[in-house]
Amino acid sequence: MGDEFKIKDLENLKYFLGIEVAISKEGISVSQRKYTFDLLTKTSMLGCRLADASIEFNCKLGNYNDQVLVDKEQYQRLVGKLIYLSLTRPDISFTVSVVSQFMQAPYQKHMEAVNRILRYLKNTPGKELMFRKTNRKTIEAYTDSDWERSVVDKKSSAEAKYKAMSLGICEEIWLQKVLSDPHQEIETPLKLFCDNKAAISIANNLVQHDRTKHVEIDRHFIKERLDSGSICIPYIPSSQ
Repeated sequence: MGDEFKIKDLENLKYFLGIEVAISKEGISVSQRKYTFDLLTKTSMLGCRLADASIEFNCKLGNYNDQVLVDKEQYQRLVGKLIYLSLTRPDISFTVSVVSQFMQAPYQKHMEAVNRILRYLKNTPGKELMFRKTNRKTIEAYTDSDWERSVVDKKSSAEAKYKAMSLGICEEIWLQKVLSDPHQEIETPLKLFCDNKAAISIANNLVQHDRTKHVEIDRHFIKERLDSGSICIPYIPSSQ
């Protein structure tokens, strides 16, 4: 590339678009500590009470017609910043995905949920994402869909499990294709860990069940991938 373009070697990457990068013998870690503190400063949340989780236990969010709408533009800006922060903070990605569903008509309850995320970030500003060095080139995903504690709505257990499985497999296949561009060979089968033995059993057996008719497309997609050997679904306890 140096033969065709004028380039300058800036050595190892340390900071890029709000993302801090640290390279060590163990691997590469990325974090957004400065970005987090800047966000807390702009929202006047530096002195807030700390939260030990990004969302309250048994929190239910929906449309609250008995409440007053909050400033939509302010809400959208905040959630947009949190979406970017979730790139290096998978621990807030679920909660951020929930509050992002109310961008067009946010109520006070939704803003309280956003502030709860900020309080959690104040408690964990420097949390980092570590990519450890390894000789193995594998892609692993984990699915744990709890319909009883769904924050927005309740789907049937089968529907929740198969939707989660199908989405997880799609993400793994997409990542495998991305890595194939720089000629990175990934070990197969891709692993999708699941904490529900019944769901794994049904995924391996296409016998018709009345309670799974509404997820037939997902079931066939998963079964095709299992039969081709491109994926496998090992069981893992919820505690792990």
